[in-house]
Amino acid sequence: MSKPTALLQGTLFLLILKILELEPRTGWAISQRLRQMSNETLQASHGSLYPALHKLEHEGWIRGEWKESPTGRPAKFYSLTPAGRRQLRLEAANWTRLSAAVNGILESV
Repeated sequence: MSKPTALLQGTLFLLILKILELEPRTGWAISQRLRQMSNETLQASHGSLYPALHKLEHEGWIRGEWKESPTGRPAKFYSLTPAGRRQLRLEAANWTRLSAAVNGILESV
């Protein structure tokens, strides 16, 4: 996802919200989890990930808090807000509807 289109950018928002659903993570940890969960198929460059994190934070869907990382260095940890949990449910429902429609077209004979 080095140069996401509008669809990919929206998809990145959904994936970030989903990754943060379980626990707070740093931007680097979000990126690593995305790669891991997608079996190395998806990756977000810093140029895509950090603007997306800032946008989600601006929307109030995530919050960032500076803490000490396991390495002892300060790092910004992002966590899902209650509004972010609601948005995740909405975005997931939209994705399910969209992917079913695309799959229907691809599977038509």
